[in-house]
Amino acid sequence: MAALTTDVTEITVIGEDDTGLVARVTSLLFERGINIEDLDQAVRDGVFRMYLAVDTSEMVCTEATLRTDLNDLGDDLGLDVQVRFPADRETQQIAVLVTKESHCLEALFEAWANDDLGADIGVVIGNHDDLQPLAEHYDIPFHDVGDEGGQQNEERLLELLAEYDVDLIVLARYMRILSPNVVFRYEDRIINVHPSLLPAFPGAEAYRQAVEEGVRVAGVTAHYVTTDLDQGPIITQRAFDVPDDADVEEMKHRGQPLEADALLEAVQLHLNGDISVHRGRTSVRENGDTYQLGLPDEIREFTPDRPVDGIGSAVADNQ
Repeated sequence: MAALTTDVTEITVIGEDDTGLVARVTSLLFERGINIEDLDQAVRDGVFRMYLAVDTSEMVCTEATLRTDLNDLGDDLGLDVQVRFPADRETQQIAVLVTKESHCLEALFEAWANDDLGADIGVVIGNHDDLQPLAEHYDIPFHDVGDEGGQQNEERLLELLAEYDVDLIVLARYMRILSPNVVFRYEDRIINVHPSLLPAFPGAEAYRQAVEEGVRVAGVTAHYVTTDLDQGPIITQRAFDVPDDADVEEMKHRGQPLEADALLEAVQLHLNGDISVHRGRTSVRENGDTYQLGLPDEIREFTPDRPVDGIGSAVADNQ
């Protein structure tokens, strides 16, 4: 998906795959004087998704009329159509999804309470109710969408995300995989933190995998969520040394503060509009040089800067 400015209107279309869907939507937009700046479509597990970034500054209808017309077309075609005008994104709402680990949620709440987040945490949604007391401490609504085994009710999840008008979904150690029906609706608006230096050790038990493989340096990764497990565009990473005698508990002890740190920074980057995604890679815009996306600057003092191919005098003289 191309990098976007903040003055575009975003349209997301979700439904069962069928022929002619793209033409019907784009024709409606063309007839109303709307210019399409970016269009991306995909199909996964029978779910069709189309994302459009459009310029509505010279359209020949009102915002309310366009929203109604698109919803009517969606009803005719069996599609769910979401429209986000620039003004809709001025005050962003966050939904935090959690399971049982509290450290990432605590970091988000602390930043929010200190006005360091730049958005509101509107709701916390869990597939267990373990963290409900923490949400209640901050007077934030909590909803449990999991059954006794923690399996999520995605229909209820989607209802809550719509009810709270969510702009960004943060997976704060949420231990369930989201289906395309959720991911497609919030593409490039779902951020997860994973306890490894992706692409190494994706999936479950990442710290255990790192111990079993005998790595000397491990870490954490905050990334956008896609329909491919733990393969979305990487935003921030942190690393730590692994002692000789490290077990999984020691790895968690070292990694969890970095998980919270990397996730919080990734969320702030997204909310501030300092990061863009293009062709599966993230890039930081001009004002992003204050962010620590990887290792701290101090590490450069301990990193050798030579030798480098071609700078030796004997080699250079013979070239």
